[in-house]
Amino acid sequence: MASQVASPSASLHTTSSSTTLSTPALSPSSPTRLSPDDLELLAKLEEQNRLLETDSKSLRSVNGSRRNSGSSLVSSSSASSNLSHLEEDSWILWGRIVNEWEDVCKKKEKQIKELVRKGIPHHFRAIVWQLLCTAQSMPIKDQYSELLKMTSPCEKLIRRDIARTYPEHDFFKEKDSFGQEVLFNVMKAYSLVDREVGYCQGSAFIVGLLLMQMPEEEAFCVFVKLMQDYRLRELFKPSMAELGLCMYQFEYMIQEQLPELYVHFQSQSFHTSMYASSWFLTIFLTTFPLPIATRIFDIFMSEGLEIVFRVGLAVLQMNQAELMQLDMEGMLQHFQKVIPHQFDSGPDKLIQASYQVKYNAKKMKKLEKEYTTIKTKEMEEQVEIKRLRTENRLLKQRIETLEKESASLADRLIQHKCSSRYSEDFVLQLEKELVQARLSEAESHCALKEMQDKVLEMEKVNQNQDPQYKVAL
Repeated sequence: MASQVASPSASLHTTSSSTTLSTPALSPSSPTRLSPDDLELLAKLEEQNRLLETDSKSLRSVNGSRRNSGSSLVSSSSASSNLSHLEEDSWILWGRIVNEWEDVCKKKEKQIKELVRKGIPHHFRAIVWQLLCTAQSMPIKDQYSELLKMTSPCEKLIRRDIARTYPEHDFFKEKDSFGQEVLFNVMKAYSLVDREVGYCQGSAFIVGLLLMQMPEEEAFCVFVKLMQDYRLRELFKPSMAELGLCMYQFEYMIQEQLPELYVHFQSQSFHTSMYASSWFLTIFLTTFPLPIATRIFDIFMSEGLEIVFRVGLAVLQMNQAELMQLDMEGMLQHFQKVIPHQFDSGPDKLIQASYQVKYNAKKMKKLEKEYTTIKTKEMEEQVEIKRLRTENRLLKQRIETLEKESASLADRLIQHKCSSRYSEDFVLQLEKELVQARLSEAESHCALKEMQDKVLEMEKVNQNQDPQYKVAL
């Protein structure tokens, strides 16, 4: 697949200090540096760029790539190189990378990440995303057409939400449009191959973005890979346990790196899940305009959920002063109305700030273990509360039975005392049984009271936990 995209037009060369991937320096006076095939390919790519590239930001993101140090994949050029030369070099470079993907990834993994952070050119996104997640040759692709012939229990739900997914985007906004139909197809197909997850609305935004870049069969394969290998499946499970973990980890980062803002959030009962859940579930696709969110998604395809933590904290850092002045309602409005448009001029500032954020992978792993321990304890408490409630109900039933027996014994005792037919021993026996019954009744009342107190105490502890981590009873 990769070989169909572009022909090699750059070369690997080794120096005494490092191995770098360089591209020929292009200028109008030196066309002979490229082969006829390369020139033909470049002309086609440039024509595609002029016809289809509506968002210049994706190309503008590579402007500084040639000015990188020797560790960069892109070699430096003269100061006189203009934007078109940089674009040409970017196309040649990405074509070279795609054609020799396995070899380049093995030798230049770090530099590939750096280049992805600068933005993948629009027309390379489809193939590069597939290569990044290794979805280009998945056997499940052959099952796609058969899956579409089947019926999914989620179809009604998917249909209902289709119109809510990118409602202002030309590809999806028309009812029963081709965009809506292919989005339905991919969501339906996935709901059939993963019945535990089925369908979750947030996932449609991710699939929608994939469909903007590639055909539905390829989008389906990439989505399957993202669900399997990028923690998305755990995020979209009905329990959403992974989302709780992300909230726990992200809140720790706020507490550690933005302590004043953390205290303010706590004082306003402004829980992390109130503003950050959608960041993780849709990778900012419902937060920022598409040109910004797509650049973040580029990095997500390369580095996983780490970029969501980084960008999220960078956003909070940039908005800390304003947020500190607002109450809960004001903060919600700020997240919904102000933050989405702060980076309309381009994502570079945000992405640069995100890589100034401290992210400790080992600490995140430790937090994951802590969270697992907390959840295990909560589940144990939940089981204990349910057990106590069951015993509580049985004790109440027993007390009711004992009260009836005591009342019956008391009535019989009164009758026997008034009758001369019964011996004194028999009456004493009845009195003894009545005392015993009332003793058992009192003991049951004490046990019930003790059990009720224990249940109330455990429920109180559970209620005092942060709602985003609390186990539902």
